[in-house]
Amino acid sequence: MPKIAIIGTGSWGITLAMALAGNELQVSLWARTEQEAVQLANVGPNPNLTNGLSFPAMLSITSSLEEALAGAKAVILVVPSRSMRQNMKLVAGYLSQSMLVVSASKGLEISSGKRMSQVIAEEIQPDFRSNICVLSGPNLSQEILTDLPAATVVAAKDEAVARKAQKLLTTPNFCIFTNTDVIGVELGSAMKNIIALGAGITDGLGYGNNAKAALITRGLTEIMALGVALGANPLTFSGLAGLGDLIATCASPLSRNHYVGVELANGRPLKEITDSMTGVAEGVSTTLVVWNLAQQMGLEMPITETLYRVLYEGADLHQATIELMRAGAAHELAGRKWKLFSNLKSHEDSN
Repeated sequence: MPKIAIIGTGSWGITLAMALAGNELQVSLWARTEQEAVQLANVGPNPNLTNGLSFPAMLSITSSLEEALAGAKAVILVVPSRSMRQNMKLVAGYLSQSMLVVSASKGLEISSGKRMSQVIAEEIQPDFRSNICVLSGPNLSQEILTDLPAATVVAAKDEAVARKAQKLLTTPNFCIFTNTDVIGVELGSAMKNIIALGAGITDGLGYGNNAKAALITRGLTEIMALGVALGANPLTFSGLAGLGDLIATCASPLSRNHYVGVELANGRPLKEITDSMTGVAEGVSTTLVVWNLAQQMGLEMPITETLYRVLYEGADLHQATIELMRAGAAHELAGRKWKLFSNLKSHEDSN
């Protein structure tokens, strides 16, 4: 019976652990301290996060990394982006050459701007790097916990590795597609959180569905512009890790990033909002990272720039939104240093 180790006891980590263990897989969930492991084993998961469900019989909890990873076919890292490097340093010594290393985190490293697969690659042996996968899609934890159908995508540079992860992690109600565009899958999953903050603000201000639809659509184009500039396949952003994740995160009140946007529109200070949350809203730090990347590359990203001013410079929400809507409009695929418009022109010129 295959064994899977999961690093991370947040809502998404526990959700994956319970879904996979419910599919008759042996799952070992690693808790950072013995106290947390004992608490989880004796009391069970937080009922507010799991709708009162209890752990399946096939799920075990341990504070020992050696125990968690011994004999595992895959290790899934479900930790905030800010702690990925620290966790990989701990895990690296227990990896084997046949073990899949799967990132299910949706963010970028603040200090370096690197994707999670890049962070992982820097912390493990070079011979193990071909086993790195990334998992992302429109996957709201509470829906998956209640066994509602969902789909996601697993990406690896080697299609055979992605298919191996697909076969291992698929459950009856959790359909997994494969991709080889690791860059696109990671950037789509990280950057959609920025747009979700904006969607929450739009809802909180009562601007209506037309405005939110425009924000989501322009946000997707902005995500695609940075993705293409960094080497991603633009078609990836029309898939589950792009448009799919963007729709789910921007439209659902279950989204942490959408919640932060709504609360900002209600006048609450950012620190007060984030301090009161049980999970991490990755969009806050991702906005900073992507803003820095855009500045370095000279890339025009008006939604990101506006949210950066709101989050980090104290810009007025209403005024910032008005300025964004009044910004000069051109061809919808054109922007400073965007490659999208030149690609379109090349296609038009060939017809």
